[in-house]
Amino acid sequence: MLCQFTVKNYKSIRDEVTFDMQAAAISEHEDRIMKDRDGELYLPVSAIYGPNGGGKSNVLAALHTLVTKILRPLYATEDNEERVYLQKKILVEPFAFSDKKNEPTEFELFFRTDSAEYRYILRVKRDVVIYESLDRVKLETRRRSALFTRDEKGIELKGAFAKLKVSHDLSKTLALISYLGIAYKGNAVVKDVLHWFECGVDFLNYGNPIQELRMAVSTSEDVKHLMLDMIQEMDLDIVDFRVEEKEHDLIEVYTKHLVDEVETELNLSDESSGTKKLFGLLPFIAESLLTGTTLVIDELDAKIHPVLLRHIIMMFNDTEINKHKAQLIFTSHDLSTMNSEVFRRDEIWFVAKGNSQNSKLYSLVEFKNEKGESVRKDAKFDKQYLEGKYGADPYLRRIIDWGKVNA
Repeated sequence: MLCQFTVKNYKSIRDEVTFDMQAAAISEHEDRIMKDRDGELYLPVSAIYGPNGGGKSNVLAALHTLVTKILRPLYATEDNEERVYLQKKILVEPFAFSDKKNEPTEFELFFRTDSAEYRYILRVKRDVVIYESLDRVKLETRRRSALFTRDEKGIELKGAFAKLKVSHDLSKTLALISYLGIAYKGNAVVKDVLHWFECGVDFLNYGNPIQELRMAVSTSEDVKHLMLDMIQEMDLDIVDFRVEEKEHDLIEVYTKHLVDEVETELNLSDESSGTKKLFGLLPFIAESLLTGTTLVIDELDAKIHPVLLRHIIMMFNDTEINKHKAQLIFTSHDLSTMNSEVFRRDEIWFVAKGNSQNSKLYSLVEFKNEKGESVRKDAKFDKQYLEGKYGADPYLRRIIDWGKVNA
């Protein structure tokens, strides 16, 4: 479970911004909040809105960069087409329009596994690690402990890591948690942390057709059944699908249609672009709901009907369906779902740029107008957004009035 993510000096993000999946103390849709074993409350869904070029994708890209920075060394030597992106060198891009480009980029991540909450901090200059630390809180005992710190003075291993050894010539570009994953992959705490980075959070890349198509190949009948349930919710005539594996690691997907009691099979390549997108999206959605992962999607509404978009959001909101505390985080332009029936105020986020081309991130629940008044929970969110009342006008790249946004 993703609890909170903070980033500073990354691409269009100059100043520190924090994206928070902790539930605010507000009254709407309390039945949708996810309660963890220690009583802490978290959100199943969050959406980020804003104009094109405002920087909303960079918020998700920052999280993806951090995760990739950690995982890349673990997969750098593997010949795995699905993880080829992990074999590329990661250069972290700082904010370009000030002297910030000479300062480190800073990441701070709070995440939860079944047994603990972790706080991970990483500061890097391009690809060189400047500072790194990892702390843990056990959920059962609430006991806090530092696991390691790394700075210009050296590396200090603590707590559960106190007996581990680190090479004296550790590369400055290698994250310490990645090194521990290579050298001590059998350590229970190392395994717990890296399992979250590998399996606890997933990113859907609409720009990678190989990844999209391969996701249609599922060995899980549960995933397939949930996919078919979602397809039938959209009143499509697809009643089944199958996958054939060809030579040279190629695959073909075939959809079975039932029209006027006549069955017809089509190659996915002959389907509409919208149907192709569905087969790139729905396996991710189904897998997340069935395994409890945090699913991060840039432009979820791209080529998806608003009815399906709402249906997907509501599945994550439904505790009877979302039994494993899955989370959905996405950027969107679609306003048909921006309303109080679908979202709580703390689930709606905005990004827009200031006069210095720097992106600002803030949630609807923390927004206040010129009079210091909060947005009402029954307000017409979509209408007020279109009117520019939330500071991030959908038709303007820059923020309208910085005075309307809490510092």
